Amino acid sequence: MTNEIKVAPMHKLIKRAGAARVSEESATALGRALEEIGIKVAKEAIDYARHAGRKTVKARDIEIAANKVIGR
Repeated sequence: MTNEIKVAPMHKLIKRAGAARVSEESATALGRALEEIGIKVAKEAIDYARHAGRKTVKARDIEIAANKVIGR
């Protein structure tokens, strides 16, 4: 899997969560994890759009898929 998510925003997310210091490895690992979750959500959203007879994935498809995949 490629690292399409940049490391700097991962540093910021981890710091925003309360970390005093963030290693490069942890930022990279978070990026990989978020990318995996994002792909799962996107695939699920594509299924919802197809089920609705659309080729276009809409925000609501993503919201429904995110609820299913990560249980928000």
